[in-house]
Amino acid sequence: MTGRAVRLGAVLGLGALWWWAVARLLLVPGAGALEGAVVAGGWGLSLLPVHCVPKGRAEGVLAAGRWRRAWRAGTDPAAAVTTETPRPGSDGGAGRR
Repeated sequence: MTGRAVRLGAVLGLGALWWWAVARLLLVPGAGALEGAVVAGGWGLSLLPVHCVPKGRAEGVLAAGRWRRAWRAGTDPAAAVTTETPRPGSDGGAGRR
């Protein structure tokens, strides 16, 4: 429980500091580099992907080398040869124009 309280206190304290810097930048004519740095830093932290998990633990993870195998299959000349031409509206030409 104490770790949770410390985290909550840090989030609230840093959030209050960020809003104070935003308010000073908007309302005080003499606000300067310190407030700008706090605002830019807080905004930059909001762009971090904090909800990411390691690839091995992710749900629906793809096998290693899957894209490499698909790329090689796409460049195989034997796989590119087709004997029939796709009809308009059929699945054979899906995604190509």
